Formats: sequence, C-alpha cells, structure tokens
Amino acid sequence: MRYRPPSLDEFAQLRRGLPVLAALLLLAAPLLPMWVINVHAVQYPTEVLRLELYAYPHISGDYVEMARLNKYIGFYYPDPVYWRPNYEVHPRAVDVPEWSFGPLGFVAVAGAGAFVALAPTVRKLERGLTWQLVGSITVFTVMLVDIQYRLYQTGHALDPDAPVMGVEPFKPPLWGRYEVANITSYSRLGAGAYLTMLAIGLLVVAFHYRDSDATVASLPGRVRSRVADIGARVTERSADEAEPSVPPTERG
Repeated sequence: MRYRPPSLDEFAQLRRGLPVLAALLLLAAPLLPMWVINVHAVQYPTEVLRLELYAYPHISGDYVEMARLNKYIGFYYPDPVYWRPNYEVHPRAVDVPEWSFGPLGFVAVAGAGAFVALAPTVRKLERGLTWQLVGSITVFTVMLVDIQYRLYQTGHALDPDAPVMGVEPFKPPLWGRYEVANITSYSRLGAGAYLTMLAIGLLVVAFHYRDSDATVASLPGRVRSRVADIGARVTERSADEAEPSVPPTERG
C-alpha cells in the first residue's frame, strides 16, 4: 500500500496542525533560557546578579561573578562531560553527562510530532497523537526529575576545603527563594521552559480533537457552543432546585 501524504487542507485541522506547531516551539525552546536565577549578595550591594541556564551546557548572564561567589562555599557549576561549556569546569564539579544530550530530547519529541502529523489515516493519526502525548510528558517528566536530583546532588557535594566553612548542604529549587550563607537567590522558569509547556498544551488540544476534523477557524464557534450548552445545563439545574416540592397529598 503506497503512502498518501495528507493534503494541505488537512493540516488546517487541529489534530494535524497543532503537532507541527508544537514541534516548531520545541525546536525553538532550547535556544532560550530554561531557568533563570536572580541573586542578591552583600558583595554586590548595588546590583542583582542574574544567571540564565539553557537546555544545553551554556550559562549566560553574570556567571563569572557567581562562580566567584560560589567558590567561597565550595559550590561549582556541573561538568557536562561530553560538551565543552562556556565556563571553566572545576575538578570537584559533579558530572552531569545527560546535560550534553538535552537538546536531543527536544529534537526527538519535535520529530515525533511532525511524524505523527503526517499519518496517512485518521486511525493512525489518533493512535499517534495518543503515544505522542504520553511520550512527550514522559520525556519531560524524566528531565525534571533528573534536574531535581542533580540540583540536590550538587548542593550536597560542597567542597570541604572551601574558604567559608560550616555551610549546610542545600538543594537549589527550580522555583522559589533560597538562602545560602549571605546569598539570597530567586529561581524561576525561563522563556524556553514556558515555550515547552505551551507545546505540551498544544499536544493536549490536538489529542482532545483527535477524532474531530475541527480547525482553528471553527474553534471559536465550538467553544461558544460548548459554553452555551454548559450555561443551559446550569440554568436548568438551578430551575429544578428552585422549584418547590409539592407533597403527594396536595397534588390533585
């Protein structure tokens, strides 16, 4: 059986067009910061240091100044092993080889989305959308778990020969405030992480419409119809609850 590619009109459908759009977002996401840290330190009273970390071994911002501060407590940027980063790797740094392969995860998920969108039949498309969503969530969940573990590992592998002694081990959070010695840091997700979440959201919508030929143009009408239907049900239920019950003896 020869493969028949979908027509351009079919890519207007949410179930085909959104996986392609999600793939483009996933390819762009690693080019933007995944994690942003703003740091307040007494050594820099008039400025806030900023670090931006990417899905590949690259740190932008005030990473040189931060490396100098971290040296006092024995905290070092991780070693990606297979990829030469843009900073000097300390001999005692924790090895994080999977950081070197981070972009491959994004490329793989993006490629899978494009492949699913080219499914020749609706049945194969529906099946592909299911596995695409499950696989994407699994891949990025594993990434998050791994990042959390590496953050814990790095914060608990402080150099015992560091100038400042007695610093308690810690785990830098992906989101939130934390203090180490006289350094206060605020972590949050970067633009790349938000693009990734948007891509996953598009895959969820495509999965929801996997058995429908709905298009972007028809989506507002469908949403209005669904809202009107919900409103009618709520109104009907409210009317039923407000209607007084009549005892059987008083009915005719």
